[in-house]
Amino acid sequence: MPPADSAATAAIVAATQAWLERAVIGLNLCPFAKAVHVKLQIRYAVTAAQTADELLAELAQELQLLAATDPKVLDTTLLIHPQAMGEFLDFHFFLAEADALIRNLGFDGVFQIASLHPRYEFAGSAPDDIENFTNRAPYPMLHLLREASIDRAVAAFPDAADIFEKNIETLNRLGHEGWRRLWLDDTPKG
Repeated sequence: MPPADSAATAAIVAATQAWLERAVIGLNLCPFAKAVHVKLQIRYAVTAAQTADELLAELAQELQLLAATDPKVLDTTLLIHPQAMGEFLDFHFFLAEADALIRNLGFDGVFQIASLHPRYEFAGSAPDDIENFTNRAPYPMLHLLREASIDRAVAAFPDAADIFEKNIETLNRLGHEGWRRLWLDDTPKG
């Protein structure tokens, strides 16, 4: 169920790609992202889903597509859902349903989901804590990952267990003002 407005879809994808390039790759928040980005192995799937049930149906289709496609062609999918799960708590609780769907489809151990949301908040953190920005994206999205690809990436990156701590250090150095400056050239020019 893609959005009806192709211009809106293109804008959503462009904002997501800018976030990926500037934050995820640019700040090295995920050392594995650059390779799949450069090889064009990321699918940006924008859905018009508005409810949890509609989003689950879209998620099932994207998982089936990912399973049926050679990883050399399509390694990972960003399922972007700008009209569903806008509230972070709804999104957070939806993740259990998404994980159950993976198990029900027989993809346990094959795929996993990384969660990204504009209002992402780690347990025990305050809403404005900078570490929350490691998982903040311009739109709510489910990042569908192949576990085999994760295993290969972790094997190639000896300090993979330290990524989370390094990300927090990076964002603490950057601060809120530095994060804001990442997006300065996105403002309309007079």
